[in-house]
Amino acid sequence: MKQPDYIFETSWEVCNRVGGIYAVLSTRAASMQAEHPDKVFFFGPDFGEHSDIYFKEDKSLLKKWLSAFDVAKNGITSIRVGRWQIPGEPITVLLKFDSLWSRKNEIYAWAWEKFQVQSHAAYGDYDESCLFGYAAGMVMESLYHHLVGSQKSKGPKPDFCMHANEWQTAFSIFYLQDHCPQIATLFTTHATGIGRSIAGNGKPLYDYFTGYNGDQMAQELNMVSKHSAEKQAAHKADCFTTVSDITARECAQLLDKPVDIVTPNGFEPTFVPKGKSFDIKRAEAREALRRVAGEQLGGTVPQNALLVAISGRQEWKNKGIDVFAAALDKLAQKIYHSDQPEKEVVAFVMIPYLDRAPSRKGKVSAIFVPYYLDGNDPLFGMTYYDLLIGMDVTVFPSYYEPWGYTPLESCAFHVPTITTSLAGFGAWAAQQKNQYGVVVIDRNDSNFDEVAEHIADDLLRFDRLCGEDKARARQEAAAVAKRADWKHFFQYYRKAYEIALKKRDIRIQELQNPRLL
Repeated sequence: MKQPDYIFETSWEVCNRVGGIYAVLSTRAASMQAEHPDKVFFFGPDFGEHSDIYFKEDKSLLKKWLSAFDVAKNGITSIRVGRWQIPGEPITVLLKFDSLWSRKNEIYAWAWEKFQVQSHAAYGDYDESCLFGYAAGMVMESLYHHLVGSQKSKGPKPDFCMHANEWQTAFSIFYLQDHCPQIATLFTTHATGIGRSIAGNGKPLYDYFTGYNGDQMAQELNMVSKHSAEKQAAHKADCFTTVSDITARECAQLLDKPVDIVTPNGFEPTFVPKGKSFDIKRAEAREALRRVAGEQLGGTVPQNALLVAISGRQEWKNKGIDVFAAALDKLAQKIYHSDQPEKEVVAFVMIPYLDRAPSRKGKVSAIFVPYYLDGNDPLFGMTYYDLLIGMDVTVFPSYYEPWGYTPLESCAFHVPTITTSLAGFGAWAAQQKNQYGVVVIDRNDSNFDEVAEHIADDLLRFDRLCGEDKARARQEAAAVAKRADWKHFFQYYRKAYEIALKKRDIRIQELQNPRLL
């Protein structure tokens, strides 16, 4: 199997924790480093002190290249090289690219002439993202020539793959295809912009799926530029991938481009404590969760309370926050009318910016945690993983979820989870043999109430499980996560690199022999 000697990878979320892609990259890096030690380079935007939470600069790395790179001439404001503080600690290049704003119109004209990217309707974060992608492409080109020129042997040139994640980095693909075609390019859409927007705007994505036209919907939803960049990157990259069979259908329908391979998201087990450390961490988490809940609710939360969590971005419908709220209401009613002495249920809604007062009905309470849990929040002062380990069950009833890292993370920390068939992970987990660890609820455009009822019943069932069955549920959840370990899923990336390199070879032959074009 043909594999790259060097891998460049870029994302807006390199050293910038804002969503699920951060989890994908930060957990996969260790597997990449194991196979290509210090020949893996991540490229991300430099946000100064915010980036420094995750990044440690090392001025000894790539020193010769940095000293030779003319920052001002290339329109880059600054470059810092160091290591991403994650398992594997890959070499990482952070860029400030403010100087490129003066060239924006020139860059957009080039993107239209060369790749038919329609930037004229741009607004919001489009400009910043595309300029970052362009800057990343320029820096990659320079580093490529430095690494090729510094090889000591006179044998064949090393093979390079560049992997761009999401539309925000599409311009890095365009730049390299035009200026450095020797680098094989991969593009991964983790969720199509149009699919997410259709779902987020309350339109029925699934009932009328085959009737949607991506270009038409981009006009209707005012997403022409972002859709254009994403679509052209999908068509121009040497290998186009996505993270689940669900999103692969979207790509074919809305981007008019079937993926070359599905690359599902795995998890890195080194994040999970083991043995006695696991038990200690779980006890600490439960104590913290009960303490904060008691402070917010003005009372003491019992030791045996059922601790439930939902987390993710503030996408009320797409992430299923709406159906989770309805499920809690139904659960409160079921407990109120129950003949059994039910335990107290405390639900933690860990949604950044979803700031609401805590609520309490009969024995069901909801605590809102409106922070990124990076250890610096004023409520807990603990990381998300440090709290997740203390939960009894999690709920992620997504309507739109290409993969679904949150339920996988939950399983990895031995916490049973409830998700849906509309999440890529849920569809995958439904094929695994487990009875308690992962509950996958069938969801569609018209069964909101049934899903809420199902969740309420499942939470009651978890609450009433005996000690032996609870232990089994935790074991089954962990077993599902183990089957999604990167050591199993990284094989799909090896295949993607091979596809990209073979396509690159064909492109180089065509460039060298114009008669083949």
